[in-house]
Formats: sequence, C-alpha cells, structure tokens
Amino acid sequence: MDITTIIIGVVAGLILGFLLAKLIERGKASKTIANAKKEAADILKDAAKQGESIKKDKIFQAKEKFLELKAEHEKVIISKDKKIAEAEKRTRDKESQISNELAKSRKLNDQLEQKIKEVDHKTEFIEKKQSELDKLHKSQVQQLEVISGLSAEEAKSQLLESLKETAKTDAMAFMQSTMEEAKLTAQQEAKKIIINTIQRIGTEEAVENCVSVFNLESDDVKGRIIGREGRNIRALEAATGVEIIVDDTPEAIILSCFDSVRREVARLSLHKLVTDGRIHPARIEEVVQKTEKQIEQEIAEVGKRTVIDLGIHGLHPELIKAVGRMKYRSSYGQNLLQHSREVAKLCGIMAAELGLNPKMAKRAGLLHDIGKVPNSEAEVEIPHAILGMQWAEKYGEKPDVCNAIGAHHDEIEMKTLISPIVQVCDAISGARPGARRQVLDSYIQRLKDLEDIAFGFGGVQKAYAIQAGRELRVIVESEKVSDEKASQLSFEISQKIQTDMTYPGQVKVTVIRETRAVNVAK
Repeated sequence: MDITTIIIGVVAGLILGFLLAKLIERGKASKTIANAKKEAADILKDAAKQGESIKKDKIFQAKEKFLELKAEHEKVIISKDKKIAEAEKRTRDKESQISNELAKSRKLNDQLEQKIKEVDHKTEFIEKKQSELDKLHKSQVQQLEVISGLSAEEAKSQLLESLKETAKTDAMAFMQSTMEEAKLTAQQEAKKIIINTIQRIGTEEAVENCVSVFNLESDDVKGRIIGREGRNIRALEAATGVEIIVDDTPEAIILSCFDSVRREVARLSLHKLVTDGRIHPARIEEVVQKTEKQIEQEIAEVGKRTVIDLGIHGLHPELIKAVGRMKYRSSYGQNLLQHSREVAKLCGIMAAELGLNPKMAKRAGLLHDIGKVPNSEAEVEIPHAILGMQWAEKYGEKPDVCNAIGAHHDEIEMKTLISPIVQVCDAISGARPGARRQVLDSYIQRLKDLEDIAFGFGGVQKAYAIQAGRELRVIVESEKVSDEKASQLSFEISQKIQTDMTYPGQVKVTVIRETRAVNVAK
C-alpha cells in the first residue's frame, strides 16, 4: 500500500509538473509573440518612413532631370532659331546681291546692244569704202595695163624674175666673200678642227650615287647594328650624318647620304665595327673619329697622286687637299676629280696646239672646280668659280691661273688666253654624252629635233643625227637639188639650228648629193 501510494504520488507529481511546465512555456510563447509583433510593427514603421524619404528624393531628382532636359531643349530650340535667322539673313543677302547682279547685267546688255549697233554701222560704212577702193584699184590696174601694154600677171612674173636674179647674185657674192674670209682664217679653222677632235676623247666615267650598299655575312648582324631599342643605329647616324636603312633585303643594309665623304666614313666605320664585334654607342663614336682621320689622310694622298700624275709642281698643301676632296664629290652625276683631271689634260693639249704654256693651262684646268668643295657652310653661298679664284689667290697662284678659274663661267671678265681654253675644255668634258647623268628622253628628243629641222627643207630625202648629235648628215634628191643648192641648203640648215635649238659644243651639217646611173645587162 505504501509503494502504491508512493507511485501514485510520483505520477501525480509528474503530471502536475508537466502541466505547470506547459503553462509556463505557453506564457513565454505568448510573451515572445507579443514582442515579435511589436518589433514587426516598428520595422514596418521604419520602412514606411524610409520609403517616404526615398519617394521624396526620387521625385526631387525627377524634377531636376526634367528641368535639365527642358533647359537643353530650350537651348537646342534657341540654336535652331538662330541658325534659321542666319539662313534667312543669308538668303536675303543673296537675293539683294542677285538683284544687283541682274541690274548690272541689264545695264551691260543695253551697253552691248548699243556697241553692236555701232559696230554694224561702222561695218556697213567700211564695206562701202572697200567696194569703192576695189573699184578704184581695178580702174588703176586697167589704166596701168593700157599704159604699159602688159597684163597684171605678166608684170608680176617679170618682177619675180628680176628679184630672183638679184637674190642669186647677192647670195653668190656673200658666199664668195665668205670663202675668201675662210681662206684668210685657215689656221684658225684648223685649230677649231683640233678642238672638235678633242671633243671625241673617251675616258672612264665614274658616276656616283647617293646610296651605298653594305653587305653582311648574315642577317643576325642587323640586330646588333640596330642595338637595344635602336640606340646603336641612332648613335651611328648622329656620329656620321648618314641615314642607315635596314629593310628586308637579305644580308645587306643601305647607307643613304648626298655627301659621299660622310657615306664613305659610315661604310668604313660599319666595316670596322662588324669585324671587331663590339658595337655600342661609345665604341661607335671612337671608331667614327678614327675613320674620319683616316679619310683625311686618304684625301691628302689622293691629291698628291693626282698632281704627280699630271706633272704639276709647287701646289700649296691646302689646294692639294681640295683636289683630294674632289674624289668624294660629284657634279650632275660626274665624279668631280675625274672631270678635273680630264679638263687638265684637255687644257694641256689645247694650249700646246695653240703655242701657249701647257703646264699653266693644265694647272688652271685641274683647279677650275675647287670651289665646289667648300670648307664651311658660309662658303656654300659663294659661286664656286669666285670661291676657287679666292682660294687660288690666297695660296699664291699666278694671276693667269686665278683669272681662268674665276672666268670659266663668265662670273668675271677673261683677261688671259688660258681663260677661254679652260672654259671650252670644261664644256667639252661636261657636255659629252655619258659624262653626266641626263634624262634619256630629252637626249633622244634633241636628236629627233635635229633631224626634223633637216626634213623641214625641200628636196631632203633622209637625215641622220650622228656623233651623239655633233653632226647632222642630210641626203638630198639629186633631181631636185643641184650642187650649188646643196651648199646653200647646208648653210640654211645650220642657221636654222642656231636660231631654234640650244645645244652644247658645235653641230656639223653635211649635205650629200649623189647621182647614180644604173643599167642591167641581160
């Protein structure tokens, strides 16, 4: 009974405890729910406040955007109105201008019509006068025919025959006097023939270019020459003044410069750098300086060898250097040193033929173009003939040589016999076809013009420009041109060439008349 009572009490206690726990838990849950509801109400209240604030901000932003768009729209409208106003103003200006032009045109038309009426009136008056003159002329001709007993055509023919006879007589007298004068000046003409023979001298020509090609063993060397970020090639160009072109050409680079001395310095410097293998800016400047000194020594040696070969003695060292520098200069593609050597030889030969001092002539011929190798930029502005004469005077050359140098392009007056010799020999050396670079089309056109001049005369069957334009051979028809007319035709063609063409040297005109008798034996 005690155990049962205990068990029942325990069970009842458990049930009561469970019920109490449930009651307590339910109270806590209701309290939690109440708190959650309160928090939710607070959150909703805050959210409503924030939404209202955001709504006000958005409305304010929308209003600002609307005002901005409205202002921009008003600006666009104002700009368009302004453009329309300007266009209307231009249109009004154009209309007023057109109306003014129309008024001027009407006025000019009125004036033109008035002028046309005046011209028509004058034309009628002139026609009347012309008809009256024609009538008077016919009556005078008829009176003259009655008086002279000849018709107008017969009188014309007689006058023409008389004029022809007079012209032939005058022409024959002129030719006779010309032949007599030629006999008196035979020695002078013989010397001219010698000069024409010298014009046909043949020498080697060295035509210089403005570029040089530097060959490489392999394309790998190109990268070393360029250097990191191009510093080596920039240093080389700055030190030499030469443009270095590295392109896709296999195993080669191009050196471009109008100054052949600088181009040669760059070529030799590159050769030394590639052979040595050490290529960097400091090394490049060192090698370029050494190469420039080497070139200066070579220039002096070239000058010495030139004066020794030509047999010229006592030349000042500075003039010898100037002669050496001419090796690296060109004039219209013709190497200046080769040109000067050739002129010196021609001057020596011509002076000997004319009985003058050949050594002095040779000296003047060699030095005539030294003014083309100036030492400074200031001297470039001086004509090369005057500059060469000043150098010659400065370094103790004789007055005859100085005058020949200064006068070979007629900058000063010729005072010695050597001066025209130097001028002629300079023209011979420079004007010979092939000596200087010239456009082929212009050269061919000059030869064609020579032949066309010959074909412009009657009786010419064929014409050939030979000896590079130095001689024109004309073959005439023997039935139409007599022996006397052939001589006259040669003279007329030469005069036509002198007046209508420009050419260096002389052009010899040869007229050939040939008579053939052909029979066939059967």
